[in-house]
Amino acid sequence: MKISSIRSQILVLPEADPLADTPENPNAARPIVIVRIGTDDGIEGIAVTFYGGAITAALKRAVDDLGALTIGEDPHRVEAIAAKLRAAAGGSGPAGMFTLALSAIDVALWDIRGKALGLPLWKLLGGARQQVATYASGALRRNLSLDQAVTAAGKLKDKGFREAKVQLALPGDTTPAKEVERAVKIREALGPDIKLMCDINQRWRPEQAIDIGKRVEDAGVGLFWLEDVTTHDDYAGIARVNAALATPICGGELVYGMVPFRHMIEARSVDYVMIDLARVGGVTPWLKVAGMAEAFNLPVVSHVIPEIHTHLVAAAPNGLTVEYMGWMLKLFEGTAAFDAKSGELVLSDRPGLGLDFNQSTIELYAVD
Repeated sequence: MKISSIRSQILVLPEADPLADTPENPNAARPIVIVRIGTDDGIEGIAVTFYGGAITAALKRAVDDLGALTIGEDPHRVEAIAAKLRAAAGGSGPAGMFTLALSAIDVALWDIRGKALGLPLWKLLGGARQQVATYASGALRRNLSLDQAVTAAGKLKDKGFREAKVQLALPGDTTPAKEVERAVKIREALGPDIKLMCDINQRWRPEQAIDIGKRVEDAGVGLFWLEDVTTHDDYAGIARVNAALATPICGGELVYGMVPFRHMIEARSVDYVMIDLARVGGVTPWLKVAGMAEAFNLPVVSHVIPEIHTHLVAAAPNGLTVEYMGWMLKLFEGTAAFDAKSGELVLSDRPGLGLDFNQSTIELYAVD
């Protein structure tokens, strides 16, 4: 089997909130690149990549240029193809646009492998479990009013979610008291049994994170983790926060490639390692980072793209939970089913990613 074609396309998807129907900004949108890699056996692998923002067209071109170099290669030789692309790209890696483009190619190759072997990706990669915990994300954002956020939290609880994430580091003229009030009110709306994560999105300084984090602890909110408490590559600063708080710290979504994860873990910055499929470079390095974290007795969690990440968290023995960010759900058919009784995502036995692009979504949101 040989790679025979690659096609890419830009879509601009709305950042909808299908989980609680309370979008932070109804007009917000996110450009993405979808990718199809074909083989001479008729098997096609699919993938997505993004974070290009205003230069998404350049990301598409990077995918096309790297993809052209894979024509004629054996799609099962994922490592050999990655090495060829790294060499061809010169010094443009190991992060940035190169890694985002490489990720899409890597994911599509794994989709092809699974389809060729008749195995779902979660089973091909190790098959630690067929269903995984998940947390509702994107419905409790910081720009919602407190009343809106409390109402959205009640909707998530009613839908059967056992885990959910709120954002603090509120906009405008915020105070520690307002931060704590929001955390307390969301906890009251969810009840005591739902795991509540909290994302800061790098908006606090370490001393703020320690101060407000302790106040939230004293208020009895019981956060499952605090995420991205300060600048993502300030490993020493994050470690200061981690040492000062009883609340576990999560981070890693903004880390590109594998090596920075080693620095983050060795600094004892985080208790939960969050891996982003696009920024790490695809399925292949994602699994390597998960293995590195396992060696340090650390669980791994995912960042966005639950449609694909569910396979990876299910495959890894230290996979903990999947971020259920719903804005890309309408792009795919065949996604893992949410079981409201268990609050978990249940994977199918369809080969590869088990996914197809929804053609009506593509036609509606295509821009090229």
